[in-house]
Amino acid sequence: MSWQVVSGTLELGLMYAIMVVGVYLTFRVLNYADLSVDGSFTLGAAIAATLIFRGYNPWLSVIIAFFGGCLAGIFTGVLHTKFNITPLLSGILTMTALYSVNLRVMGQPNISLLGTRTIITDFAKIPYVENYSTLILCLVTLIIIGLIIYRFLLTEFGLALRATGDNELMIKSQGVNTDLMKIIGLALSNGLVAFAGSYVAQYQQFADASMGIGIIIAGLASVIIGEVLIGTSSVGRTIVAVVCGGVIYRIIIAIVLQLGLAPTDLKLITAFIVIVALVTPSMKNKFLANGLWSPRKGGAP
Repeated sequence: MSWQVVSGTLELGLMYAIMVVGVYLTFRVLNYADLSVDGSFTLGAAIAATLIFRGYNPWLSVIIAFFGGCLAGIFTGVLHTKFNITPLLSGILTMTALYSVNLRVMGQPNISLLGTRTIITDFAKIPYVENYSTLILCLVTLIIIGLIIYRFLLTEFGLALRATGDNELMIKSQGVNTDLMKIIGLALSNGLVAFAGSYVAQYQQFADASMGIGIIIAGLASVIIGEVLIGTSSVGRTIVAVVCGGVIYRIIIAIVLQLGLAPTDLKLITAFIVIVALVTPSMKNKFLANGLWSPRKGGAP
Protein backbone atom coordinates (compact mmCIF):
# COMPACT_ATOMS: atom_id res chain seq x y z
CA MET A 1 0.00 0.00 0.00
CA SER A 2 1.56 3.28 -1.15
CA TRP A 3 1.89 6.41 0.99
CA GLN A 4 -0.61 8.15 -1.28
CA VAL A 5 -3.24 5.52 -0.43
CA VAL A 6 -2.37 5.66 3.27
CA SER A 7 -2.54 9.46 3.45
CA GLY A 8 -5.77 9.51 1.45
CA THR A 9 -7.31 6.95 3.79
CA LEU A 10 -6.27 8.93 6.88
CA GLU A 11 -7.60 12.18 5.41
CA LEU A 12 -10.95 10.64 4.55
CA GLY A 13 -11.04 8.83 7.90
CA LEU A 14 -10.55 12.08 9.82
CA MET A 15 -13.32 13.75 7.81
CA TYR A 16 -15.71 10.90 8.46
CA ALA A 17 -14.68 10.93 12.13
CA ILE A 18 -16.42 14.32 12.41
CA MET A 19 -19.60 12.56 11.27
CA VAL A 20 -18.98 9.78 13.79
CA VAL A 21 -18.90 12.31 16.65
CA GLY A 22 -22.32 13.49 15.49
CA VAL A 23 -23.67 9.94 15.40
CA TYR A 24 -22.23 9.34 18.88
CA LEU A 25 -24.24 12.26 20.27
CA THR A 26 -27.54 10.68 19.23
CA PHE A 27 -26.71 6.99 19.41
CA ARG A 28 -24.93 7.00 22.78
CA VAL A 29 -25.56 10.33 24.52
CA LEU A 30 -29.26 10.68 23.69
CA ASN A 31 -29.88 6.94 23.20
CA TYR A 32 -31.74 7.91 20.02
CA ALA A 33 -31.58 5.92 16.77
CA ASP A 34 -31.49 8.80 14.28
CA LEU A 35 -31.58 7.66 10.66
CA SER A 36 -31.83 11.19 9.28
CA VAL A 37 -28.02 11.49 9.20
CA ASP A 38 -27.99 9.83 5.77
CA GLY A 39 -29.82 12.86 4.43
CA SER A 40 -27.99 15.41 6.62
CA PHE A 41 -24.60 14.30 5.30
CA THR A 42 -25.71 14.87 1.72
CA LEU A 43 -27.39 18.14 2.73
CA GLY A 44 -24.08 19.50 4.02
CA ALA A 45 -22.33 18.44 0.83
CA ALA A 46 -25.10 19.91 -1.34
CA ILE A 47 -25.12 23.27 0.43
CA ALA A 48 -21.33 23.64 0.37
CA ALA A 49 -20.99 22.51 -3.25
CA THR A 50 -23.78 24.77 -4.47
CA LEU A 51 -22.40 27.84 -2.71
CA ILE A 52 -18.84 27.18 -3.87
CA PHE A 53 -20.02 26.53 -7.45
CA ARG A 54 -21.75 29.92 -7.40
CA GLY A 55 -18.60 31.68 -6.22
CA TYR A 56 -19.17 32.03 -2.49
CA ASN A 57 -16.42 31.72 0.12
CA PRO A 58 -15.78 28.01 0.81
CA TRP A 59 -15.20 28.63 4.53
CA LEU A 60 -18.55 30.38 4.76
CA SER A 61 -20.17 27.47 2.91
CA VAL A 62 -18.96 25.05 5.59
CA ILE A 63 -20.57 27.15 8.33
CA ILE A 64 -23.84 27.43 6.42
CA ALA A 65 -23.78 23.67 5.83
CA PHE A 66 -23.47 23.12 9.58
CA PHE A 67 -26.55 25.25 10.29
CA GLY A 68 -28.41 23.52 7.47
CA GLY A 69 -27.77 20.21 9.20
CA CYS A 70 -28.95 21.73 12.48
CA LEU A 71 -32.27 22.63 10.86
CA ALA A 72 -32.66 19.03 9.67
CA GLY A 73 -32.00 17.81 13.22
CA ILE A 74 -34.52 20.27 14.63
CA PHE A 75 -37.13 19.01 12.16
CA THR A 76 -36.50 15.41 13.29
CA GLY A 77 -36.70 16.45 16.95
CA VAL A 78 -39.97 18.32 16.45
CA LEU A 79 -41.53 15.33 14.69
CA HIS A 80 -40.59 13.13 17.63
CA THR A 81 -41.27 15.42 20.59
CA LYS A 82 -44.23 17.50 19.41
CA PHE A 83 -46.06 14.99 17.21
CA ASN A 84 -45.14 11.81 19.16
CA ILE A 85 -43.65 10.08 16.12
CA THR A 86 -41.24 7.31 17.08
CA PRO A 87 -37.50 8.07 16.78
CA LEU A 88 -37.03 5.52 14.02
CA LEU A 89 -39.92 6.78 11.90
CA SER A 90 -39.13 10.46 12.46
CA GLY A 91 -35.60 9.86 11.20
CA ILE A 92 -36.86 7.97 8.16
CA LEU A 93 -39.32 10.75 7.33
CA THR A 94 -36.62 13.42 7.57
CA MET A 95 -34.18 11.34 5.52
CA THR A 96 -36.84 10.82 2.82
CA ALA A 97 -37.74 14.51 2.73
CA LEU A 98 -34.09 15.55 2.58
CA TYR A 99 -33.52 13.59 -0.63
CA SER A 100 -35.84 15.97 -2.45
CA VAL A 101 -34.49 18.96 -0.53
CA ASN A 102 -30.93 18.09 -1.56
CA LEU A 103 -31.95 17.85 -5.21
CA ARG A 104 -33.64 21.25 -4.88
CA VAL A 105 -30.54 22.75 -3.28
CA MET A 106 -28.21 21.46 -6.01
CA GLY A 107 -30.67 21.87 -8.87
CA GLN A 108 -29.27 18.69 -10.40
CA PRO A 109 -28.24 15.19 -9.25
CA ASN A 110 -24.56 16.15 -8.82
CA ILE A 111 -22.22 19.13 -8.87
CA SER A 112 -18.55 19.10 -9.87
CA LEU A 113 -16.08 21.27 -7.98
CA LEU A 114 -13.10 20.63 -10.25
CA GLY A 115 -11.05 23.78 -10.67
CA THR A 116 -12.94 25.75 -8.01
CA ARG A 117 -11.64 27.31 -4.82
CA THR A 118 -12.23 25.11 -1.75
CA ILE A 119 -10.97 24.97 1.82
CA ILE A 120 -8.60 22.25 0.63
CA THR A 121 -6.98 24.48 -2.00
CA ASP A 122 -6.88 27.44 0.41
CA PHE A 123 -5.11 25.45 3.11
CA ALA A 124 -2.65 24.02 0.58
CA LYS A 125 -1.30 27.55 0.02
CA ILE A 126 0.19 27.65 3.52
CA PRO A 127 4.01 27.43 3.25
CA TYR A 128 5.85 24.23 4.24
CA VAL A 129 2.69 22.09 4.61
CA GLU A 130 1.68 21.67 0.96
CA ASN A 131 2.15 17.89 0.95
CA TYR A 132 0.28 17.35 4.22
CA SER A 133 -2.13 20.28 4.12
CA THR A 134 -5.34 18.23 3.93
CA LEU A 135 -4.22 15.88 6.68
CA ILE A 136 -3.29 18.80 8.96
CA LEU A 137 -6.55 20.63 8.18
CA CYS A 138 -8.67 17.59 9.04
CA LEU A 139 -6.66 16.83 12.18
CA VAL A 140 -6.85 20.39 13.49
CA THR A 141 -10.58 20.60 12.73
CA LEU A 142 -11.25 17.30 14.48
CA ILE A 143 -9.23 18.29 17.57
CA ILE A 144 -11.13 21.58 17.85
CA ILE A 145 -14.51 19.86 17.46
CA GLY A 146 -13.54 17.13 19.92
CA LEU A 147 -12.48 19.66 22.56
CA ILE A 148 -15.66 21.69 22.09
CA ILE A 149 -17.89 18.62 22.44
CA TYR A 150 -15.88 17.43 25.44
CA ARG A 151 -16.23 20.75 27.25
CA PHE A 152 -19.90 20.99 26.25
CA LEU A 153 -20.76 17.57 27.68
CA LEU A 154 -19.16 18.52 31.01
CA THR A 155 -21.27 21.67 31.39
CA GLU A 156 -24.55 21.70 33.31
CA PHE A 157 -26.45 21.71 30.03
CA GLY A 158 -24.33 18.85 28.72
CA LEU A 159 -24.97 16.84 31.87
CA ALA A 160 -28.72 17.39 31.40
CA LEU A 161 -28.38 16.19 27.80
CA ARG A 162 -26.56 13.05 28.91
CA ALA A 163 -29.09 12.44 31.67
CA THR A 164 -31.92 12.67 29.13
CA GLY A 165 -30.42 9.72 27.30
CA ASP A 166 -29.60 7.76 30.47
CA ASN A 167 -32.86 8.20 32.40
CA GLU A 168 -35.43 10.49 30.83
CA LEU A 169 -38.05 10.05 33.58
CA MET A 170 -35.58 10.89 36.33
CA ILE A 171 -34.25 14.05 34.70
CA LYS A 172 -37.77 15.15 33.76
CA SER A 173 -38.76 14.91 37.44
CA GLN A 174 -35.94 17.39 38.16
CA GLY A 175 -37.68 19.98 36.01
CA VAL A 176 -35.55 19.58 32.87
CA ASN A 177 -37.31 20.04 29.54
CA THR A 178 -36.35 16.74 27.92
CA ASP A 179 -38.05 17.65 24.64
CA LEU A 180 -35.74 20.65 24.31
CA MET A 181 -32.74 18.48 25.18
CA LYS A 182 -33.60 16.04 22.41
CA ILE A 183 -34.15 18.77 19.83
CA ILE A 184 -30.86 20.49 20.67
CA GLY A 185 -29.00 17.18 20.73
CA LEU A 186 -30.40 16.17 17.34
CA ALA A 187 -29.62 19.62 15.92
CA LEU A 188 -25.99 19.46 17.08
CA SER A 189 -25.60 15.90 15.84
CA ASN A 190 -26.99 16.56 12.37
CA GLY A 191 -25.04 19.81 12.19
CA LEU A 192 -21.78 17.92 12.69
CA VAL A 193 -22.81 15.31 10.13
CA ALA A 194 -23.59 18.02 7.58
CA PHE A 195 -20.28 19.72 8.45
CA ALA A 196 -18.48 16.47 7.64
CA GLY A 197 -20.43 16.21 4.39
CA SER A 198 -19.25 19.67 3.34
CA TYR A 199 -15.63 18.64 3.96
CA VAL A 200 -15.98 15.38 2.02
CA ALA A 201 -17.61 17.13 -0.94
CA GLN A 202 -14.72 19.59 -1.19
CA TYR A 203 -12.16 16.83 -0.74
CA GLN A 204 -13.69 14.61 -3.45
CA GLN A 205 -14.46 17.71 -5.58
CA PHE A 206 -18.08 16.78 -6.18
CA ALA A 207 -21.42 16.42 -4.43
CA ASP A 208 -23.94 13.75 -5.35
CA ALA A 209 -27.54 13.29 -4.25
CA SER A 210 -26.87 9.69 -3.18
CA MET A 211 -23.50 10.14 -1.45
CA GLY A 212 -25.05 9.86 2.03
CA ILE A 213 -26.54 6.39 1.59
CA GLY A 214 -25.25 4.07 4.32
CA ILE A 215 -23.64 6.83 6.40
CA ILE A 216 -25.58 5.81 9.52
CA ILE A 217 -24.23 2.26 9.25
CA ALA A 218 -20.66 3.52 8.88
CA GLY A 219 -21.18 5.84 11.85
CA LEU A 220 -22.57 3.12 14.10
CA ALA A 221 -19.79 0.73 13.10
CA SER A 222 -17.17 3.37 13.90
CA VAL A 223 -18.69 4.14 17.30
CA ILE A 224 -18.84 0.48 18.29
CA ILE A 225 -15.33 -0.30 16.98
CA GLY A 226 -13.88 2.59 18.98
CA GLU A 227 -15.74 1.62 22.15
CA VAL A 228 -14.63 -2.00 21.92
CA LEU A 229 -10.96 -1.20 21.25
CA ILE A 230 -10.45 1.84 23.49
CA GLY A 231 -13.27 1.85 26.04
CA THR A 232 -15.75 4.32 27.50
CA SER A 233 -14.58 4.91 31.07
CA SER A 234 -14.90 8.71 30.76
CA VAL A 235 -16.33 11.34 28.41
CA GLY A 236 -12.91 12.27 27.06
CA ARG A 237 -11.91 8.68 26.47
CA THR A 238 -15.21 7.96 24.72
CA ILE A 239 -14.77 10.89 22.33
CA VAL A 240 -11.24 9.74 21.52
CA ALA A 241 -12.60 6.21 21.05
CA VAL A 242 -15.28 7.16 18.52
CA VAL A 243 -12.84 9.36 16.60
CA CYS A 244 -10.32 6.53 16.40
CA GLY A 245 -13.13 4.17 15.47
CA GLY A 246 -13.97 6.37 12.48
CA VAL A 247 -10.38 6.31 11.27
CA ILE A 248 -9.99 2.57 11.89
CA TYR A 249 -13.19 1.89 9.97
CA ARG A 250 -11.86 3.72 6.90
CA ILE A 251 -8.53 1.88 7.20
CA ILE A 252 -10.36 -1.47 7.25
CA ILE A 253 -12.33 -0.49 4.15
CA ALA A 254 -9.13 0.62 2.36
CA ILE A 255 -7.33 -2.63 3.22
CA VAL A 256 -10.24 -4.73 2.00
CA LEU A 257 -10.37 -2.84 -1.29
CA GLN A 258 -6.58 -3.16 -1.68
CA LEU A 259 -6.96 -6.93 -1.30
CA GLY A 260 -8.93 -6.96 -4.52
CA LEU A 261 -12.58 -6.94 -3.51
CA ALA A 262 -14.86 -5.07 -5.89
CA PRO A 263 -16.17 -1.63 -4.84
CA THR A 264 -19.67 -3.01 -5.42
CA ASP A 265 -19.13 -5.25 -2.38
CA LEU A 266 -18.50 -2.23 -0.12
CA LYS A 267 -21.96 -2.29 1.49
CA LEU A 268 -21.64 -6.01 2.17
CA ILE A 269 -18.26 -5.42 3.81
CA THR A 270 -19.73 -2.58 5.87
CA ALA A 271 -22.57 -4.79 7.10
CA PHE A 272 -20.09 -7.52 8.06
CA ILE A 273 -17.93 -5.03 10.00
CA VAL A 274 -21.00 -3.80 11.90
CA ILE A 275 -22.03 -7.37 12.75
CA VAL A 276 -18.55 -8.17 14.06
CA ALA A 277 -18.45 -4.93 16.07
CA LEU A 278 -21.86 -5.64 17.61
CA VAL A 279 -21.14 -9.28 18.41
CA THR A 280 -17.65 -8.75 19.89
CA PRO A 281 -18.73 -7.13 23.23
CA SER A 282 -21.30 -9.83 24.02
CA MET A 283 -18.87 -12.61 23.06
CA LYS A 284 -16.20 -11.02 25.24
CA ASN A 285 -18.60 -10.93 28.21
CA LYS A 286 -19.49 -14.60 27.68
CA PHE A 287 -15.82 -15.58 27.60
CA LEU A 288 -15.16 -13.57 30.77
CA ALA A 289 -18.15 -15.15 32.53
CA ASN A 290 -16.98 -18.64 31.59
CA GLY A 291 -13.37 -17.93 32.54
CA LEU A 292 -12.19 -18.45 28.96
CA TRP A 293 -10.83 -14.89 28.60
CA SER A 294 -8.74 -13.53 31.41
CA PRO A 295 -7.40 -9.96 31.20
CA ARG A 296 -4.32 -11.06 33.17
CA LYS A 297 -3.52 -13.57 30.44
CA GLY A 298 -3.41 -11.00 27.71
CA GLY A 299 -7.10 -10.41 27.10
CA ALA A 300 -8.57 -6.97 26.77
CA PRO A 301 -9.06 -5.16 30.12
